[in-house]
This record gives sequence, C-alpha cells and structure tokens, in this order.
Amino acid sequence: MGKLTYLTGPVRSGKSRRAVELARTWGDGVVFVATYRDFGDDREMADRLRRHRAERPATWRTLEAPDDVGTALATLNPPPTGVVLDCLTLWLGARFEQCDEAIFEEWDRVLAVLKSGSAPAVVVGNEIGWSPVPESAELRRFRDLAGWLAQRTAAAADDAWLLVSGCPVRLK
Repeated sequence: MGKLTYLTGPVRSGKSRRAVELARTWGDGVVFVATYRDFGDDREMADRLRRHRAERPATWRTLEAPDDVGTALATLNPPPTGVVLDCLTLWLGARFEQCDEAIFEEWDRVLAVLKSGSAPAVVVGNEIGWSPVPESAELRRFRDLAGWLAQRTAAAADDAWLLVSGCPVRLK
C-alpha cells in the first residue's frame, strides 16, 4: 500500500517545493498530477505554473487531470514510482459547481486510489480558513469545503505537515 503524505499551509509557505523535495527520493518515475484548469488568459497563473514546472525534474510525467484524477491515476502505464497531487484547493475550484456530497464522494475516490497504490503519494492543500469570515455565502462555502476536504485528507494520510515560512511542522 502507498504511503500518503499531506502538506498544508498558507500561500507561499513552501508546500509545493517541499512536495518536490520529498518526491525526488522516489526516482524518475514520479507522476505530477496538475489539478489546475485553465479558464482563460491569466498571465500571473501562467507564470506561476511555469515556475512550478521548472522546479520539477524533467524525467517526471505530468498528468493534467482536473476532471477525473482517480481514474487517470489508476490507469497509468507504467505505474508511477510516486505521485504528487498539487493541489487540493485547485481541484476543489474545478468542481465547485457540484453539490457538496458529490465533491466529497469524488475526493474520497481519489484518496482511495492514492492509498491503494503501491507508490507513495503527497497531496498539497491550502489553509484558507485562517482569515476573516468572508461576506459572501459562496466564498464561505468554498472555505468550508476546503477545510472539510483537508480534514478528510489529513485523516487518510500517514503523515500530515503544516508549512509555515518554508518550515515544516509535523501535525501527525
């Protein structure tokens, strides 16, 4: 069974960098699961994605699977030596229009695939609930869903870490 590690923290805390550091020890067959869905001409996000790609070894495969991560991972051939899923929050944003229960069921399937695989995996998430309560119901729902998905992920994970200013703090 694959070991699952969850990395969470605020924006620019070093989560993605730490995920890459962990995965470098898994060899050349790592698969990076990119959950971002391009919704238009966003230069800042394009630059961010370019920087993230440059941090990863060229030997890694990138799986752009924002729609069905579980199936995409389960059908990889050859199987990966490790999986980095970055990130849970973008994954949520791509399906925010679904009902809460459908989102939870789909994420539970992704976690099951990661846990049942033979390769280690790391999931990157964001702590977004530490700020003031948003005024809009839609933003409060997103914040709440992100928190509930983070709790599910941490519960399923073998290890959970909070990254703060580039420093990892072990949660479990």
